[in-house]
Amino acid sequence: MKELDSKHFHKLYGVKRPRMTYQKKDYLDYTIMTVVCVLAVLAYGADSVMWQLGVTLCVTMNILFLARHGVELGVPIVLRRPQDILYMIIYKIQNMQPMFLLAVAVFAIDNYLISKTPSWPHHSELMRSIALYLFYAHFIAISVYRTVILIAHLKHRQVVREVLLQSNFRVLISRRSITLHVLHAYFTGLLTHAILIAPWYLVITHLQFSVITLAVMCIINFAVHGKYIKGYNAWFYRDHWLGHNSEVEFLYLHGTHHDAIPSGLIGVSGNGLLEGFLRHSLGNPMPFYNPIVAFLLYTLEVVQDINMHQYIPGIFPRLPRQTHETSQHSTHHWGRLEPYSIALRAPEETAPKLGAFKFPAEILNSIALDERLGGFKWDNPKYREFLRIFDTYQK
Repeated sequence: MKELDSKHFHKLYGVKRPRMTYQKKDYLDYTIMTVVCVLAVLAYGADSVMWQLGVTLCVTMNILFLARHGVELGVPIVLRRPQDILYMIIYKIQNMQPMFLLAVAVFAIDNYLISKTPSWPHHSELMRSIALYLFYAHFIAISVYRTVILIAHLKHRQVVREVLLQSNFRVLISRRSITLHVLHAYFTGLLTHAILIAPWYLVITHLQFSVITLAVMCIINFAVHGKYIKGYNAWFYRDHWLGHNSEVEFLYLHGTHHDAIPSGLIGVSGNGLLEGFLRHSLGNPMPFYNPIVAFLLYTLEVVQDINMHQYIPGIFPRLPRQTHETSQHSTHHWGRLEPYSIALRAPEETAPKLGAFKFPAEILNSIALDERLGGFKWDNPKYREFLRIFDTYQK
């Protein structure tokens, strides 16, 4: 069984080249990636504030790459191994979960019924207006929360620097002002968030919702999402493993999530800049839910992800030690490839919750997948080091 699992979760058509950090030789690939990000935010329309924000952030991120890493010109990986782009799409399709396909199918049926009954009081335009209001309320509220975290990090930037000088970021941190790295993390979070919810925006503006089917669709959406969460850890493990072991996926999808300092500032469902767009188009069903359900789940998930990525102790948002004792994701951001899963070993009574939603056993003991596939050990040096730093700085 273990061999069969490994064959599925660790399958790679291209070259396996594990990556955790960007290097100056990656500049041209990074530039191409930010150009694609510009195209992604074009989903909002060229006259939209979201487009203007996105383009400004893309240019800023490119400048910050130069300031933080420097530049070394070479042939981009997309020209050296263009087939890896095709493999990337194949991986996403192969990793689709049944509940994602079911959510898309239910949404398609709902749209078909609306189109076939134009005389019924669907109030589609009203629903679209409400959906857009919820969309912008979500983005603005999360951005305000992220900005409060930014202020806290700037106020206590000396603590940020001291902590990170004890991490795998020490070389990068020593080169430039800590303020630059904090701002880079903030811009990373803002742009990642804007790109992540672009598929949701496209669904809102190009498809329809009905007042008549509102209650039924909400019930179905919550039921589907409950089932989807049960398979989420396996889906995430596979996608995350590719993000670190396929070089093109690291450079173009997941790498930006690790290029920034390990702070709540970067939290957006564990995604890199472009990664969220693909994950929420070909993996995560939330864009295809009723806007009310999507608003609730998106907001709860992003806030939870921001909080769970706060690995600089003593600075808002402060998490209790108990939370870190049940999660190994800090180990991953502290410089180790594994674990690739959600990385929890949490008793139900102490487990993090998504609002009132309780996570299933597949999430609460998600680290079991790393233990089975890679022999991951819970008690490891990086984990102990993180807890030691936590105890030092979070009085």
